[in-house]
Amino acid sequence: MAGFGALLRNAFGRQKVDREAVERVKGWARKALRASPETVLSVNEIVCADPACPGMETVILVMEPGARTRAYKVAKALDEVVEQDISDALDL
Repeated sequence: MAGFGALLRNAFGRQKVDREAVERVKGWARKALRASPETVLSVNEIVCADPACPGMETVILVMEPGARTRAYKVAKALDEVVEQDISDALDL
């Protein structure tokens, strides 16, 4: 399936967002963090320009009322992320 995701990312020169993958990763992160309903999670796939990066990475932003926004990174494309990657990124 990762190959299909890469195809979608490159189709017509722009990235297609995989809503199912975004919601899946948000759900895993919310569960792992035991986040309150007020906590907002943002999941994005970005291209890392640093030569030490794997190329594509998934960034999870955690925005809790009254707290600083936290960012967690998974060194994989969004459609390749599994639940264990979330636990590892959150250092749980």
